Amino acid sequence: MSHGDDLDERFNELISQIDKEEQRTMRAAAKRAAGTARPERLPAYVPERRPARRNTRGRLVLGAVAALIVAGGVIVTYRPEVLAPGVAALSGAVPEETTPVVVEPPEELVTGDLRTNQGDPFAGSQAEKWAAGIDGFVMPKAKAMGGLSKKDVAKGLERTRDLLAAAHLDRKTLLGGTPDAFARLLDRAQRGWFRDGLDDKERSTRTTVTSFAPKTAELATDVIKVRGRTTLGTFEEDGLRGVQAKLNYLVVYAVQRPGQPATVERIVIHFTGATRLQRLDGRLAVWVTDWGASATPARCDVVDGFVHPFYDDSPPDKVDTSGPPTDPYDLDDEPAHDGSCEASQGT
Repeated sequence: MSHGDDLDERFNELISQIDKEEQRTMRAAAKRAAGTARPERLPAYVPERRPARRNTRGRLVLGAVAALIVAGGVIVTYRPEVLAPGVAALSGAVPEETTPVVVEPPEELVTGDLRTNQGDPFAGSQAEKWAAGIDGFVMPKAKAMGGLSKKDVAKGLERTRDLLAAAHLDRKTLLGGTPDAFARLLDRAQRGWFRDGLDDKERSTRTTVTSFAPKTAELATDVIKVRGRTTLGTFEEDGLRGVQAKLNYLVVYAVQRPGQPATVERIVIHFTGATRLQRLDGRLAVWVTDWGASATPARCDVVDGFVHPFYDDSPPDKVDTSGPPTDPYDLDDEPAHDGSCEASQGT
């Protein structure tokens, strides 16, 4: 056995002795000690305030995609929510596979039941028995609350589900095209901001949806596995009142390098966020807020709004990792969206 394999084996044995709760405690402590720079937030048109420790100061946060890499036998996660002041994306050449190109595949929800020629890519994983596609975005039963009727809440939850499907199942969006399906479903107060920010190299609003960087991936199967929950609550803030739907979902894709089925791997997206359902000027409005996600495994050294898968044969990543490995299938271990690059277990 090589020295590298021996170290990997000893490392994995050590990690297996640490239960999940203790790993979460260790990660939290590591983040508190890592630094105090606060990430900038994206502008929006919603009068929202959050606790001071989150430094939102009345701005809507649509979060960002987190990413994970594989280094030294350990998968690593990166959450480039928005770069902190004074921090820039890594400079220098990056692998050709990470260079985005413009593509416009057709809009279409991925809901089929195809398989790769290598069999079921989800076999043996925790996602094997999960629901496929939009069926996995289960909504709670609607009821009158927060000053809204049962009918209004039902309509708001239906729009919420459609937004989730557009963000994570729309083929055009997944393959790097313009996320028009998602933009059309946004409230008119957020739609223009979202579209205007798609090409922002430092704070791209594309991080609100799942988009694999063009030339880096194709779907190995039309099946996308989904599991999670939506929890209803009420809010009253800045003179507004309504229902808040807290979202927490895992979305698992089987992807491969374009035209290379031997490279198929599973990518786990852990999405969290909320929608706010409220009455404005006589109409029901559904606002998205705090939308963000992590991706496992993906590169940490490219910050452009896209997910860049990390394959077994990918060049080494330039970003160091932090914290003990996370379980990408742990729904209760919600992404921090703090710009970190964290270790993770396999998918």
